[in-house]
Amino acid sequence: MVYHSSFVSEEGITKTCGCPLLPLKSHIKGPAPPSDPDSSDIVDEAITFFRANVFFRNFDIQSSADKLLIYLTMYINIALKRLEGCRTLAEGTKAIINLGLEDVPVPGEPGFPFEGLFSQAGSNREAELFRNYLKQIREETSGRLLSCAYRLNGTPNKWWLAFAKRKFVNVIVL
Repeated sequence: MVYHSSFVSEEGITKTCGCPLLPLKSHIKGPAPPSDPDSSDIVDEAITFFRANVFFRNFDIQSSADKLLIYLTMYINIALKRLEGCRTLAEGTKAIINLGLEDVPVPGEPGFPFEGLFSQAGSNREAELFRNYLKQIREETSGRLLSCAYRLNGTPNKWWLAFAKRKFVNVIVL
């Protein structure tokens, strides 16, 4: 049974392109509202559930937060693939920073991983809001993922980096 997001209540949550702009425990500037530092957010869920969810070929979407969980699971898969050859935390940090500098496509643009997952933006303003949210959430996920993928002494954690070889919902990451 696949793990679903616990953020099912959409009360008071802004949505763009069919994606909820969920609060984040983040110091990174962006459109996401701040979250309570003591509670878990969608990034915590994505990292916690990644190693279990990556084994599934199908993902039954039960809420719009599940769409974001799918996107983050795919992003974690991409990030782990980039970290695969990095032998130190410094090399891994450099690889993650380079990943963060890449353009973030939105639905309707080439390179967006799941075309049918989110709806296309109705305006340029909505597209920019969604792009900025995805950029913020990707940067936050990258930072937290580094602390999982590398031990305190800076060496790779093989129990995390081994998952770079896995395909999520039968999508091959290059």
